[in-house]
Amino acid sequence: MEPLNQRSLERVVSQRALQIGSSFPCQICVVGFLCGVCLTSLFLAALTSFGASEFGGLSLSAFSSGVSTSNSSSTRLISGDCNVKQKNLERWFFPQEKFTVGIDERVSLLYSSWGNLVTQSANEGNHVGESNLPKAPHLEDCKLSAETNKRLDTRVRNGSFPPWTLWKGQLDNFLWTTEDEQLQNYRHQTVSEGAYPPWIKGSDEENYPLTRKVQRDIWLHQHPLNCSDGNVKFIIADWERIPGFGIGAQIAGMSGLLAIAINEKRVLVTSYYNRADHNGCKGSSRSSWSCYFFPETSPECRDSAFELMKQKEAWEKGIITIKENYTSKEIWSGRTPRSWGKPWSYLQPTTDINGSLIAYHRKMDRRWWRAQAVRYLMRFQTEYTCNLLNHARHAAFGWEAARMVLESQLRDFSEGVEMEAKHDIEDLVWSSHKPWSPRPMLSMHVRMGDKACEMKVVGFKEYMHLAERIRKNFPHLKSIWLSTEMQEVVDQSRLYPHWTFYYTNVTRQTGNMTMATYEASLGRETSTNYPLVNFLLATESDFFIGALGSTWCFLIDGMRNTGGKVMSGYLSVNKDRFW
Repeated sequence: MEPLNQRSLERVVSQRALQIGSSFPCQICVVGFLCGVCLTSLFLAALTSFGASEFGGLSLSAFSSGVSTSNSSSTRLISGDCNVKQKNLERWFFPQEKFTVGIDERVSLLYSSWGNLVTQSANEGNHVGESNLPKAPHLEDCKLSAETNKRLDTRVRNGSFPPWTLWKGQLDNFLWTTEDEQLQNYRHQTVSEGAYPPWIKGSDEENYPLTRKVQRDIWLHQHPLNCSDGNVKFIIADWERIPGFGIGAQIAGMSGLLAIAINEKRVLVTSYYNRADHNGCKGSSRSSWSCYFFPETSPECRDSAFELMKQKEAWEKGIITIKENYTSKEIWSGRTPRSWGKPWSYLQPTTDINGSLIAYHRKMDRRWWRAQAVRYLMRFQTEYTCNLLNHARHAAFGWEAARMVLESQLRDFSEGVEMEAKHDIEDLVWSSHKPWSPRPMLSMHVRMGDKACEMKVVGFKEYMHLAERIRKNFPHLKSIWLSTEMQEVVDQSRLYPHWTFYYTNVTRQTGNMTMATYEASLGRETSTNYPLVNFLLATESDFFIGALGSTWCFLIDGMRNTGGKVMSGYLSVNKDRFW
C-alpha cells in the first residue's frame, strides 16, 4: 500500500489540473490549437494535389509501417487524421524527400539496382549477396551455386562419395565440434551405403520409377575411381551438328550414346559442341557442353580418354570407340539399358491427350530412358547458365519482386544502410531455397512453323483451352511462362487479359521460315541461350502444356518427371507419332 501523504498529494494535483482544464480560456486554446492543426493539414493536402497535377505524378504518399497506400488512401489519411504522433511515425520510416516519391518510382529504382547487380555478377563473378541492397528473392547466387555443385559432383580425397547427405544448403560448411565426430562418421557411412544424388527432387512416388537409384548408378558409371585403370573403356563423341538438328535432337542423340556406353560398360566423353562455339563461352568451356552444364564425366577421365586416342594400341584393343563406330539406328533407336530391369513397364499414367490418360504406348522404354539421360546430362548448371537464368528471371519477375520486397520492409534501401551480418541459418540452411517466381506457374511450349512436316500443328487457341481446364481445378493459377518461336503466338496472348504471360524478349519468326533459317538469323549465341533458359524454366513450373510430337516437349516432360513433377501431369495438344 502506498503512503497516505503520497496519495493525498496526487489527489490534490489531479483536482487542480481538472480545474485548470475546465477553465474557459484553456478550452479556447485547446480548441484553437486542434483546429489549426486540421486546417494546416487540409491546406497541405490541397497543395500536394495541385502539385501532383502540375508535375506529372510526383504525389505525397502516406505509408503505414513502411507500406505505401494508394492516392485515395493517402488523401484520406492526411486530410482526415489529426493524430500528429501517427504521422510522425510514418515519416520516421521514410524521410521527407523520399515521401514525394511514389511506390512505382521506388520499385523502379530497386529493379534497376538489382539489374546492375545481375550484370556485375555475370561480368565479374561476384556473389549476388555482396550488396547492401535488399535481398533479391528471384535471383540466385551463381558463384555460390557453382562452388556448391562442384563439391557435390567430386569425390572426396579418399575416393568416397561426394557429401550427398548434405545436399540441402551449405551444411557441409558447418563447424562441427569434437562431440559431433560420431555423427559425422554416421553420415559418411550413410553416403557409402546408398545416399542418393542431390539433383533429384521429391520422393520415388513423385518421379519416374527408380529415378534416384538410376541417377546414382549413372554417376558412378561415369566417375570411376581410377580412370587410368586399363580396364576402363571410353566412347568419345561429338554432339550432332547436322544442319537442321535442333538442341532437342542433339540431346536425344547423346542420350542414345549414353545408353550404348552403359550397355558396353564404357565411360561416355563428349567432345565438340557446336552450339557452345561462341564468345559467351569462355576458355576451355568454349565449344563444350561444360559451358552450360557440368561435364558428363570427371576431368581425370576426360584427360585419360583424349590421351588414349593418340595410342594405336587403344584403338586396336577397343579401349576407345567413337560415334562413327555405331550406326544411326543404334544411336537413335538402340537398346535401352536393362541394368535396372524394366521400370518403364509401370510408368504412372499422368499424360493427358484429348481428355484421356495414356497408360501404355510402344515407346515407353525410350521415354523413360531419355528422361534419365537428360536429367543426368543437365544435373548441374554452370555459373554461366545460372547467370542467363538470373537475367531472364529479373526481366520477367523483377518488378513484382521489387514491389513485394518494398512492401515488406520498413526502411528505404537507398538510405545507404550498412549490410547486416548473416546468421548461420541464412547461409547454411535457407541458401538451398530456389529463386522466387510467381506461383503457381503454368509453362506452355507452342511449337508451330516448319514442325508441320513432322506432326499435327495446333493453334494457340487449343493450348489456351487446356490452360482453362487446369484453371478450373486450380483457380489461383493465373501466370503462364510462354515459350514459342512464333511472333503470332505472342500477339495472340493479348487476347487473354485474365492471364499474365511471361516470355523472353527475343526476335521471333513470322511466316513459314524454317527453324534452321530462324536460328541462323538470331546468331549462335542467342539461338542457344534463350531456348535453354525457356527449357529450364519450363521444368521448374508447376504445370506444363505442350505437344508430344515435339522432341523439345518430350525432353521437358522427361526433366519434369525426374524432377519431382510427375504428379503435376502433362497435357498435350496432339498425339505423338510414336503412340
